[in-house]
Formats: sequence, structure tokens, C-alpha cells
Amino acid sequence: MRRLMAFFLLIVAAGIPAVARDQAGQVTARHQMIAAANPLAAEAGLAMLRAGGSAVDAAIATQMVLGLVEPESSGIGGGAFLLLFDPRTGKTTSFDGREVAPASATPGMFLGLDGQPRGKQEVIPGGLSVGVPGVIGMLEMAHKKHGKLPWARLFQPAIALAENGFPVGPKLARTIQNFATRGAGLPDIRRTFYHPDGTPFRQGEIFRNPDYAATLKAITAGGARAFYTGEIAQAIVDTVKNTPMNPGGMTLDDLANFRAKERAPVCGAYRVWKICSMGPPSSGGIAIVQIMGMLQRFPSSELQPGTLSEAHLFTQASRLAYADRAKFLADSDFVKVPVAGLIDPGYIAGRAAQIDPSRDMGTAGAGNPPEKHAAFAPQRSPVLHGTSHMTIVDKNGQVIAMTTSVESVFGSKTMVKGFLLNNTLTDFSLQPVLDGLPVANAPAAGKRPLSAMSPTIVFDRNGKFLLSVGSPGGPNIISYVSQTLLAMLDGGLDPQAAIALPRQLNSNGPTRLEKSPTNDALAPGLTAMGHTVTVTAGEGSGLHGIKRVSGGYIGGADPRRDGVVLGE
Repeated sequence: MRRLMAFFLLIVAAGIPAVARDQAGQVTARHQMIAAANPLAAEAGLAMLRAGGSAVDAAIATQMVLGLVEPESSGIGGGAFLLLFDPRTGKTTSFDGREVAPASATPGMFLGLDGQPRGKQEVIPGGLSVGVPGVIGMLEMAHKKHGKLPWARLFQPAIALAENGFPVGPKLARTIQNFATRGAGLPDIRRTFYHPDGTPFRQGEIFRNPDYAATLKAITAGGARAFYTGEIAQAIVDTVKNTPMNPGGMTLDDLANFRAKERAPVCGAYRVWKICSMGPPSSGGIAIVQIMGMLQRFPSSELQPGTLSEAHLFTQASRLAYADRAKFLADSDFVKVPVAGLIDPGYIAGRAAQIDPSRDMGTAGAGNPPEKHAAFAPQRSPVLHGTSHMTIVDKNGQVIAMTTSVESVFGSKTMVKGFLLNNTLTDFSLQPVLDGLPVANAPAAGKRPLSAMSPTIVFDRNGKFLLSVGSPGGPNIISYVSQTLLAMLDGGLDPQAAIALPRQLNSNGPTRLEKSPTNDALAPGLTAMGHTVTVTAGEGSGLHGIKRVSGGYIGGADPRRDGVVLGE
């Protein structure tokens, strides 16, 4: 154990380990690979793979380090979805670690005295927005089924870094700096990420978190039970109930009663490939299957990256999928979500027929899938970006795609024992009724909020693993992942090139183009086709992907963040 801790201190001093690259600069590996949002986290995962661990083992070690080095995006105070392909059985399954609303939650919990929804930024800070965290419970469930290394060993890299310190990375440093004005009024954020004089930790400064180390030690000794009961649980409840802003009603029973769930994935065909992703309470899998299914109508030659036809057709399919998402998607344990109807090939073909190859359709309406469903109003609540993604393949071919989140940046802005608590309950529709109809994604006790997280795995025509990809980015995750799949499957791009493409999005509103020479050239043509085009300075994607190729794997990490690909 001492050697392992010393190894990670060496990593801190030396930086990113060397990786193999092909002639095009693509990261390659023969046996196993990890792509994750921070070099220290990726190295923690790779260390578990080298020790004979499974992809699940590597994911746990990676997540524990991410909660330390990228706490603004994910951590043990949040939730996650994990998609897993087991080559021994040939089966794909998913683990749902989405946060759960406490028993005190009500449909109108985010309404003001006037009966109107309060602003999202107003209700995020404090305890009202905090759902029962799901990461630890989910990872323990996955480990019991698919882990190889001892549970405690997987936490050692994060414990060593938390106790001995690590240099603040570029993304965390930028986030703290950009948060300086708001952070001054948030005691937990100010106390943790700023010096006593109010100046933020800067890139390269050594940051320690002994409270987080102590929490992880308790979980290594007592498992998930040590998180959901006892001292840690009591601290969570005390913080949620006693925050000066927006106190919540979470209880010890809410934590003790949390259960992660194993669920069937959502899968659909795209040309010769099979795409699998996460089902409800995520909307990601259904929307991706719909977008890709609608685009099957068009030849690959019209879906090449950087072309006007691809940008137009992709945004039209996106409009239709997002329209269905807003109306039908929610926690299927509470709402009858017409999953089979929404991904029915005939229904998708009918939606695709609405796409005019030469003209923007404008705001799309939801369809009428061939499965009984209740009458709901489409929700309008915005979702923010505090999320991370990892993709891992071990030497036995087990594949993990895991997207993990605290919802917005720094979650609820409250901390407990060294980790941030999520604000995931604001992923519910803040307005439970619209135009006299209920919203499917309205809050309720014990309900999981709707998500767009989309960990995705693609299989070739023989049913073998081909590639995996996922991203942070709130509702835009669906577009980020779909566009990347399109570029790899139809465009033939490698993961790194596909991930680095300038983003093109439409969530059933304006067509948004990430500023780039390619998109600048497309904007006039899209405008002439009737699109309302807006240009963004940058997109919040953090895509990570791995593809199986002859002789091993190649991977990609989003240049917009601090992610890396490592393997051997």
C-alpha cells in the first residue's frame, strides 16, 4: 500500500505518463485503455487495470479521484449512470445511480408564493435542491457483480492525493477564478477553494482535502452503508436542513432507503451497427436512438462532417427528438414512459419523413408514439453543466461508459466532510403544471429527476464491441454524443478527430454553432435554409471515447477540457 501511495505522489510530481501514439498522433493501446477527464484520475484507473482489475474497478478509482481533482463536476455527493458490456456473456446492462428526491419533495416545491416557478439560480444554493446521492450505492452494486480487486484498494489513490496534495489543474483553476464573485457569498465554497485572504487557488498550487480522505477511509472500511447511515449520513442531513439559503427536508431514512438499480439499456439499430445507451430516468438513450434512426433515411454522403447537408439534417433530427424528450421523458418508475413506442422503427421513420432536406422545419411538436401514454405538457426548465464522463476497456474486453454529475458547477454549493452535494432536484421541471396539463418530470417523493446523461456503446454487425463515447453538457449531451457517433460511423473519423469537431446543436430552438472556421462557413447556408443561427464562443462538451481497431484500441479526449487517454 505504501508503494501505491508513493507511486501516486510521483505522478503528482512528474505529470502525465507517456502514452503510445500512431503516426497521426492518435493514442493507441494493445490491451486496455481509459479516457477520463483528468490525468490523475485516468492514471488511478489505469493503475487498477495494471493490477488486474476490471473496468468497474478502474471506474471506481477514477471516480474517487475525480471527486477530488474535478469536484465542480462530479463526486460522491452526486449521481451517475454506468453502462457495461460484459464480453463473457455478450450482454449489456446499465446501473442507475441517479439521485432520488427525499420523502419531503412535492410537485410545487420550487414554486414561489405567487404560484410561479422561482428562478433556477435562486433555488440551487442550499439544501432544497439536494437529492439523495447515488454514486456510492451504484458503484458498490457494480463492484459486487463485476469487481475483481478489493473494494478498499480502489480508494487508495484518491486518499493518497487528498492527504498529500495535488497541483490544481487548469479546469478547476478556471472554474474557481470564474466563480470568484459568487463564491465570496457561499461559505463552503469560499472556505474550501479560496485562501483566507479571499484569493482563489491557482493552477499548479498544491491543494489538500484531508476531510475527503477521512470520508473515503470510512467508506473503504464500511462500504456504502458507512455513507448512507451513521456519521456521514447525519452530516448530510444536518447540512441540507440547516443551510441559510433554501433549507431542505432530507432525513436519515431518505439516505438509508436509497437503492441503486440495474436496468436494461435502450438499444436501436443504425445502418449495420447497434447502439446502446441509458434508458429512463435518462432521456439520452431514447433521444440518441431516435436521432440516429431518423438519419438512416439519408445516405452517408449527406452526413459527412463539416458539410451543410450534415449540419442541416442533424439539427432537424435533433429538433424532433428534443420535442419528444420534453413531453414524454421522466422517471419510468413513476410515469408511463412510452419507451418502446418512441424507439419503434416505424415511428422513427414517420418522424424522419417530416425532415425537409432543403428547409428548416422550425419548432417541432412532439409525436404520437404507438404505445399508451398519459397526456403531459412539455417541460421548460433549463439544465446546467456540472458533469464528467469516462470510458474504459479492460484486458478482458469489459467495457464501461460512465457519466457522472453533481448537476451544476459546484452542485448545491454546499459541502459535507470534504465533498460537494448535488443540486440534481433542479433537474425536475420547476413548474409542475403547464397549460392545465401535468409535466411528466415534475418533482415527487422518491422520484429520480430526468437526465440527459448518455453513456453509449456501439457494436459492429457481428455484435462485437466497436466504440464507446459519452460527455458532460446538460441537455446538450445528447447532441454532443450523437454528432460524434455520426462523425465516426458515417464520416469514418477516429475518436480524437470526431470529438474535436466544432459543435452544431439544436434542442428545438435556434441552431447553435460553436465558433470555428468550419461553422462560420456553414452559417450563411443554414440561414438561407431558414435556420435562426446563433454562434457560441465555446461549448461545454467533455467527450471521451474509445474505439476497437485491428491490434487494440484508439481513444480520444475533448480538447475543451483536461481529459486524457491512457493505455497499454
